[in-house]
Amino acid sequence: MTSPIIERLQAQLQAGKDSPLLRFGLGSALFNDKAYGEAAEHLRECVKQMPDHSAAWKLLGRSEMALGNDSAAVHAFERGLAVAREKGDVQVEREIGVFMKKLAKKSG
Repeated sequence: MTSPIIERLQAQLQAGKDSPLLRFGLGSALFNDKAYGEAAEHLRECVKQMPDHSAAWKLLGRSEMALGNDSAAVHAFERGLAVAREKGDVQVEREIGVFMKKLAKKSG
């Protein structure tokens, strides 16, 4: 069953209210609902519309990781890390570092 939050955000998107923050909210809600493929789609659109959204890059990386798309996850994490450093977003930078270490352990 789809959560009411997801339904509300999807309705806003279908009504033409597309924005990076709507896409991030929808991607985040879908990620929390374990709908990683759909989450990744919306997060990709979010960072396309707003390339300096470090938290979206992080969540996109986590979605790709959950899907087993390790190379796509690394790409998202690297981009997110660069954005976080540019913006001084230390918390996101730390979190991405943790996920990159998990990926490195998994592949190495």
